[in-house]
Amino acid sequence: MKVAVVRVRGTVNVDGRIKTTLDLLKIKYKNNCNVVELDDTYKGMINKVNSYVTYGSIDKETFKAMLLNRGEILSQNEPKDAGTEKINDKTIKSLNPKFNSVDEFVDAFFENKAKLSDINLKLPFRLTPPTKGFEKKGIKIPYTQGGALGNRKTAINDLLKRMM
Repeated sequence: MKVAVVRVRGTVNVDGRIKTTLDLLKIKYKNNCNVVELDDTYKGMINKVNSYVTYGSIDKETFKAMLLNRGEILSQNEPKDAGTEKINDKTIKSLNPKFNSVDEFVDAFFENKAKLSDINLKLPFRLTPPTKGFEKKGIKIPYTQGGALGNRKTAINDLLKRMM
């Protein structure tokens, strides 16, 4: 199962071990998002940083929209930080001939037959703050109590659509 992990809280006064774990999840700054396979390793990492992130299972439609709207591909001719390209069918096919379209890549990714690195994707997804804000009680309260932190299950898709 693929899980989207979004960093909700900032970088000030973060414990060193938590900061390292957030760096390993590739969500260094607020409103950064990464999509990972939920295995034992990532479960432990997400539990450790539970008070700084929100997460939930992402569906194919939302992931495809996030790829097209917010995904960037590192250009192959330039140094690592020089430039990026937007994702479309043409760029996917030129980077990896196995995939003829974005839909094929998304299907292969959800079946664990492809990785985000197969198309040279720049991680993390840099999202904007959500339209109409996070939940009513703020970013320091768990989602189950009306806040923004923790497991949202499938409600993460609504949040990601507001952040694109």
